[in-house]
Amino acid sequence: MERFKISSLFILLSIFLATTSVFASTLFTRDEQPDFGELINFKTSDLCQVAEASSKYLSEHESDSKAVHAGEVIGHGVSLARVKDTLAFICQTYREDVRAGSNSRLHQQAFLKAHFEFIRWQPDKVTASSIAEKSRNKIKSRLLNKIPEKQLLLTKYYTKLLEGSNVRTEHYNQALYQLPIDEQDLTLTEADKQKDILTRYRYTRQDIINGALLEKQLAKPIVWLTEEALHDVLLQGTGVLSVEGEIRYFNVHRNNGIAYDYAIGKREQARYWYFAEVSSILGYGQEIEDKIVIKPRVTLAGNIKQLGLGKLMLLSFNVDQKPQAHLAILADEGGAFDNNLFQLDFLVDSYRGWEDYYRANKHLPDYANVWLLLKKQSQGKP
Repeated sequence: MERFKISSLFILLSIFLATTSVFASTLFTRDEQPDFGELINFKTSDLCQVAEASSKYLSEHESDSKAVHAGEVIGHGVSLARVKDTLAFICQTYREDVRAGSNSRLHQQAFLKAHFEFIRWQPDKVTASSIAEKSRNKIKSRLLNKIPEKQLLLTKYYTKLLEGSNVRTEHYNQALYQLPIDEQDLTLTEADKQKDILTRYRYTRQDIINGALLEKQLAKPIVWLTEEALHDVLLQGTGVLSVEGEIRYFNVHRNNGIAYDYAIGKREQARYWYFAEVSSILGYGQEIEDKIVIKPRVTLAGNIKQLGLGKLMLLSFNVDQKPQAHLAILADEGGAFDNNLFQLDFLVDSYRGWEDYYRANKHLPDYANVWLLLKKQSQGKP
């Protein structure tokens, strides 16, 4: 009887996963006549840097099954080899144009249409509507409910320019913490096997803000900042801090295992990240030393688990009633993208706060047409 129950559960699970995969694949359709705006406002040199960093990760971390795959929901002949070939072609084109002293062909519509296949991505409005019903955030619910039939929600993220302190003060009273002391010498794989006993999994964000780590000296503070700044850095994943006149970079390292809750605001989140000091702005990577260096205006965060790392995307939207387009690479992620096939997050730049960010990006719309691009295969090539 037990064997029958287990078999039945396995069959039901298989049916559920197959149904989910079939549904997701309907969101991606080949587009023979893509219509998009003028390609502007991104640097092809930066695009090449992110492409090379993403390709390097794909080649060197084949065991990372979360990110290193063709894209389980896309279909349409997408393979990991074609993804790598596409990334290599970006840099090949960029370098050929530099050597020729010519304008970048990656800014030309005709060149893209001649050399790339376009797969149109349409949003999973069913999941978006379900989340909107549960959300207590009116703005978030409105954005989710208004997602167009053929456009994705295009949110923007930025690295936070902040002030910090090397010591705790009345003003700078919250810390970015290193990994707890009991995990300092453990790899991620080793740590995952010890979840029941490790400090990292024991405390919520609220516990830590209230002093749980500090009182028991369970983790070492790296730098001190205000509570409001802490929430912002936890949300954005990266902090760019001016500390005694020196600019320093901090990136998320490992979290407490609590999922991001899309229905609540940043202050209510129980999810907490431990940080590491780094030399630049970083995107995806399992271990801090392997994370991808990312650049503004050419980097996207999204559902890497289902889409796979390193996908070249074309975004198109209207600005002041004029269509424009951007090329960007899926090289970052975030807790908000679990089971999320209706949204991408566009890395815009670094700002001191909401007002700076808004002034620089208020012209960007909330929704965009999105295509996945693959370099066309040579005739006869498998």
